[in-house]
Amino acid sequence: MSTFAQQEQIDWNELQSAAGPYPIEAFRFVSEGLHHTADRIHGDEDGLHELDRHVSGQQLCLGLRDYAIGRYGLLAPVVLEHWHIHRTDDFGRIVFAMITHNMLSKTSDDSVDDFRAVYDFDEAFSTSELVAYLSASDSPAPA
Repeated sequence: MSTFAQQEQIDWNELQSAAGPYPIEAFRFVSEGLHHTADRIHGDEDGLHELDRHVSGQQLCLGLRDYAIGRYGLLAPVVLEHWHIHRTDDFGRIVFAMITHNMLSKTSDDSVDDFRAVYDFDEAFSTSELVAYLSASDSPAPA
């Protein structure tokens, strides 16, 4: 997936109908998480062409996990559940609804199947994983 394509007026009701039971906040989170993921993978280079900032479905799922934990900490799984996001397939449904509505772009190799069972939410957002991730991110950078 690539970062936002040219946006026009968005019909949020139509977008939500196409994707499922996800609130607008979930779409915003995926959009912000895509930018976060692309920046982590490709660097924060504004000069790169949109297709040069492409990330795969698997990369995006992992990036969204990290973004959720970084943003919401121990509450990440609660926030995602509140938005009806229970598995990586849900990220795929949101992304492909955004693609259909010209909010994101994709390559011919991208598929909603790229988001299937990338990780198990119960494991990825377990208390031990959250604490380990947050502890590592709080550590001072090596000199």
